[in-house]
Amino acid sequence: MYEHVTIDPKVCNGKPVIRNTRIPVTVILDQLAENGSVEGVLQKYPELTFDQVTAALDYCHSVIEHTEFEPKAA
Repeated sequence: MYEHVTIDPKVCNGKPVIRNTRIPVTVILDQLAENGSVEGVLQKYPELTFDQVTAALDYCHSVIEHTEFEPKAA
């Protein structure tokens, strides 16, 4: 389903990563939060492409869109 994001139990303990790298999607999210832009992420990780960073965001959107959240009872 995702050209740039992959999950392999043998890579980064099965966390979603950018294909053919060991860069977890969560690292990209952290960098986006810190830098505020895709360009900032690309400066820190020049081995990534614009499409890979936006694919990480698309992946996260899809996961959240298909997750049902039920708050714990107080």
